[in-house]
Amino acid sequence: MPGASSGENLYSSFDMKHLITSLFFLCLIPVAVGQAPEQPLADANEIMAKVFLRDTQRESQSGGYAGHRRYVFDNEKMHKHAELVVDVQCDTGGAKHFNVIAEDGWKSANKHVLKKMLESESETSTPAIRPQTRLTADNYTFALVNSERVNDRLTYIVDVTPKRQDKYLMEGRVWIDAQDFAMVRAEGKPAHNPSFWTRSIRFVQQYRKSGSYWFPASTLSVTEARFFGTTKVNINYFDYQPNSESDVASHHSTDHLEEVSHVTH
Repeated sequence: MPGASSGENLYSSFDMKHLITSLFFLCLIPVAVGQAPEQPLADANEIMAKVFLRDTQRESQSGGYAGHRRYVFDNEKMHKHAELVVDVQCDTGGAKHFNVIAEDGWKSANKHVLKKMLESESETSTPAIRPQTRLTADNYTFALVNSERVNDRLTYIVDVTPKRQDKYLMEGRVWIDAQDFAMVRAEGKPAHNPSFWTRSIRFVQQYRKSGSYWFPASTLSVTEARFFGTTKVNINYFDYQPNSESDVASHHSTDHLEEVSHVTH
């Protein structure tokens, strides 16, 4: 990058390209639709199969979905900050399409990390690749740990272990709503460390229910890298709604999560 210090060039050349694959998979966990109550299941494989079934039903009923995201990148050691606001459109098959609305801050991070995350997520959401990234028995083994109430709703706590060392899979724990079989929370790390330069990556992703649908609410990822210290990426999701006319009509302005703050284009 012209005019950049040697440290910034190293960061762009090494650490940034590995952050791309480390962070984008956090957005691969599906949006889910609520359903009528059922008898609670006790087997982890049954629970996760139900999650997959409900996600498939959601895709056929909703006609896809649309929303916005705000990405915030911060590196503490280098005192670097960047922001990106994007529009996301997801079709009925799960393929995602992104359009950058606004950006600000460190241009190198926006170009080499945040925008590359969008490109990777869009590519991996295609029908040819998507099955390799989903929370299914083909990709993971599941173990039921416990159950607990989250926001007054019963959830199953399930440990997920990848069946292969793939940079697009996760190792960790998920919370599944016992009524809707929807993702409530996910936390863990990538199944495969993307590079020597990365010491560790941890993430937490939260979902919330809006109408009959569960949409992502926030993601926090913390990466510890050699030489470059701690990098945090926060993703906030807002204005998510299904594309089907009947469902859009049921999402009133009270479901609006937040406004897009001013960011320099």
